Amino acid sequence: MTAPPAGIPVTGAAAGPVCDADLVARSLEEPEAFAALFDRYSAMLYRYVSRRIGPEAAEDLVGDTFLTAFSKRHRYDLAHRDARPWLFGIATKLVARHHRAEAVRYRALRRSPVDGPEEGLAERVAEGVTAFAARPLLAEALAGLPRRDRDVLLLIAWGDLSYEEVAQALRIPIGTVRSRLNRARRKVRGVLGDTNPMHEEE
Repeated sequence: MTAPPAGIPVTGAAAGPVCDADLVARSLEEPEAFAALFDRYSAMLYRYVSRRIGPEAAEDLVGDTFLTAFSKRHRYDLAHRDARPWLFGIATKLVARHHRAEAVRYRALRRSPVDGPEEGLAERVAEGVTAFAARPLLAEALAGLPRRDRDVLLLIAWGDLSYEEVAQALRIPIGTVRSRLNRARRKVRGVLGDTNPMHEEE
């Protein structure tokens, strides 16, 4: 995975962590400052992307996410102190270019033997449906969702973003986030036998 130059401290003079927006601003004059964002978020981005398109392509895509972010950092809205939604938004757009790989991923999960619980959405199913049994069904449900609805659902379930952060990541109104999420939940719940795939977060 290619990362920006390393070596910048991630704490300030007051011994507190430097916020993401300050790191982005600093990187305009000191490009190596951007490496701190890679250190903070590459692992969580990798988990999110690898669940969607598989580990084989995830490393390169995460590298591309940070290279894209680095090249566009002058456009970053410094009013947003947390860069996670911005980075997840870039990663999600890049995942869209791998839609065939994502479809293959879900087909493979449907066919594969259940060898243990999957992290993420499978752990959020309601009582009575274990991650053990739900994995192939989840793959089927996710594969059947329109990409826009799937992006919202997985940014919340696997990216651990709030509604507001998803709206920021995808540059859509929060009402659109809610409607897409509700639609995705209904469809996934139907495939899972009317079991709620996520805890309600209202």
